[in-house]
Amino acid sequence: MDERVVEDVTPQAPAVAGPVLMNQHWRDLTFLHWAVDPALVADRMPRGVRPDTLDGRTYVGLIPFRMVDASPFRLPGTPWLGTFLETNVRLYSVDDTGRRGIVFLSLDADRLAVVLGARAGFGVPYRWARMRHRLDAGVHTYDARLRWPGARGATHVAVRPGPRREPTELDHFLSARWGLHTSVLGRTLYVPNRHEPWPVHDAEVVALDDSLVASVGLPGLTTRPPDHVGFSPGVFTEFGFPVDARRPRRG
Repeated sequence: MDERVVEDVTPQAPAVAGPVLMNQHWRDLTFLHWAVDPALVADRMPRGVRPDTLDGRTYVGLIPFRMVDASPFRLPGTPWLGTFLETNVRLYSVDDTGRRGIVFLSLDADRLAVVLGARAGFGVPYRWARMRHRLDAGVHTYDARLRWPGARGATHVAVRPGPRREPTELDHFLSARWGLHTSVLGRTLYVPNRHEPWPVHDAEVVALDDSLVASVGLPGLTTRPPDHVGFSPGVFTEFGFPVDARRPRRG
């Protein structure tokens, strides 16, 4: 494909065409990333999608956070069911139309009903986990242990956020993503979203003991320090309805 058609990386989200599928707040989010050869993860992409790269490298992300007040359409937050903990393992993608996105290898949450609904409806690999988040003396600690389905795995992450920073080129590459790529019944879909630019803070990794990344087929990666670390107090986001990934973005 001609690389010139790949959309620019921009922290300003384009408009989501059509009605809103869901809205949610992402809070107390930690970014941990490891740089890898794109060939390592190329076979994890849906049809028509390839690893997106910056300076010849792509990234594997481990992202723990709090989901708050998720709800369908533009309705107010769903009580209890719409607030839960989540940790995802994700890759960075670009499709044959040049649209950049995210591919999730796993999304672990502590609400079984959410896990079942998302797996059935959107083809995204949610898993049920026992999870905990706490804030103590300025340190955010996230714990997760898988319960269902399949492989076992766990994570323990503790970070101390610092001051807000001016986002780097890498911060924008990893966070300014306006949709996800997924495969449903052999068809590659793109689910658009929009939110304000991420407020990104410096962060110190206080503790990291992870096997969630290994549980999705990437062993050994998290035994070395991450190549990118950041923290964000969060954003409000809206998702549009899925579209065929072969259809270019309008506008």
